Amino acid sequence: MMSFENIRKITGASLLVLFASCSSQNNKTASLQANPAVYVSVDTVRSANAQYFEEYPGTVTAFKQIALTSQVNGYIKGIYFKDGQNVEKGQKLYAIDAQVYDANYQNAVAQLEVQKANLTKAQKDAERYHELDKQDAIAKQQVDYADAALLTAQKQVAAAKAAVNAVNANVQFSTIYAPFSGSIGISNVQVGTAVVAGQTVLNTISTNNPIAVDFNIDQSQLYRFEQLRTKVNDDSLFTIVFGTDVYPESGHIASIDRAVDQTTGTIKIRLSFDNKDNLLKPGMSNIVRVKNNSGNKSILIPAKALTEQLGEFFVYLVGDSSKVTQQKVQIGQTIGSNVIIAGGLNVGQEIVVEGQQKLHEGSTITTTQNSGSQK
Repeated sequence: MMSFENIRKITGASLLVLFASCSSQNNKTASLQANPAVYVSVDTVRSANAQYFEEYPGTVTAFKQIALTSQVNGYIKGIYFKDGQNVEKGQKLYAIDAQVYDANYQNAVAQLEVQKANLTKAQKDAERYHELDKQDAIAKQQVDYADAALLTAQKQVAAAKAAVNAVNANVQFSTIYAPFSGSIGISNVQVGTAVVAGQTVLNTISTNNPIAVDFNIDQSQLYRFEQLRTKVNDDSLFTIVFGTDVYPESGHIASIDRAVDQTTGTIKIRLSFDNKDNLLKPGMSNIVRVKNNSGNKSILIPAKALTEQLGEFFVYLVGDSSKVTQQKVQIGQTIGSNVIIAGGLNVGQEIVVEGQQKLHEGSTITTTQNSGSQK
């Protein structure tokens, strides 16, 4: 028979084991209560066809624009347009007082007539002396003098004609015409204003339909835009936005600049837009939207799943045992409430999309809300 002492020892050992088991269970319970699973929402990473618009700051500019300056000195005596109106090529715009130039022209014409008369006399003298020379009735020296006088008279007539043309040009320059059809600005001068040749800017005229929009791209995108240059039939490829307003007409690439700017590494793209209603004015700032739809599938996740730390972006990746790991990702274009992931995630992975504010590396999560989870 087992002695009382042995029974006492066995009972004591059993009690110790039981106590240790209860203590361990209590520790586990306390641990779970101290670090309950965090209630979150998760989603599976998927791929989809992503159509979006790349945006660039742009500026409206005219295809042709010129500053009108006077080529003669004088006073403005007439203005023949309304500020801001459309003008036609050859339309009279300004007149500068040409009284002095008219007088100079008349004087130059008179001088030309005098030189023509001298030329006629020199021609007759030369002809007469040559006839006498045939009869040996005059000295050779006199004939030479007559020929020299004729040559001089011819040159004087040519010089007088040039003077007439020069003065006449000043008369012509006193009236300024539109060099091409377009829109003229608000005049910088009024009737009576003194203008200086080559210095006074009278106004600016520019074409308005079609009109251009310029923007710059990085040189790494040049090949892609050369390909887009041929897609003239895609009506939604290039659009421009002013604030929240989208311009109703779409554009196409008119030209690509000849060289890359070595300072910025960018190159200028010029778009052409219809402007029949004259809504676009040179100098207007806008946003150029370029449709990007390569046909390839992209990884899209809800933008709210992202957390940012020091300019870098992360998501919480769901791993084994419902524990999360922070995963760094590279983001691309935002499309509505989603964002394209350029790197860091694969299709089929699970990520936290709501509730990540209470998470840290290694946190345990649950998608079932109950009293034992953090809300």
